[in-house]
Amino acid sequence: MLAIRLSRTGSRKRPYFRLVVYDSRKARDSRSVEILGHYHPRSKPAVLEVNQERIAYWLKAGARPSDTVRTLLAGHVTGPVQRPSVAPPAVGGAATAPGTPEASEQ
Repeated sequence: MLAIRLSRTGSRKRPYFRLVVYDSRKARDSRSVEILGHYHPRSKPAVLEVNQERIAYWLKAGARPSDTVRTLLAGHVTGPVQRPSVAPPAVGGAATAPGTPEASEQ
């Protein structure tokens, strides 16, 4: 099975990662099938350079991203997760405040 994961390069205490496609049975830094991008975690802000077309191709071909790669792609490529700006409605037996339209109808 194919996996999309990080391969560490760089010197000691200065990590630099490649986003690569591997056979999942291989070691972390063994020979890869294809390099899809680079990740620089020490730069401010962290930089992720990826080839989105090739990632889409490999995902469609059945490659599974690692948890770390999935998080990186969700946060950097597609943008951060948007939180709703409106608070969700109260659930359960929440009492309505006097003067609200719901309270006057009762």
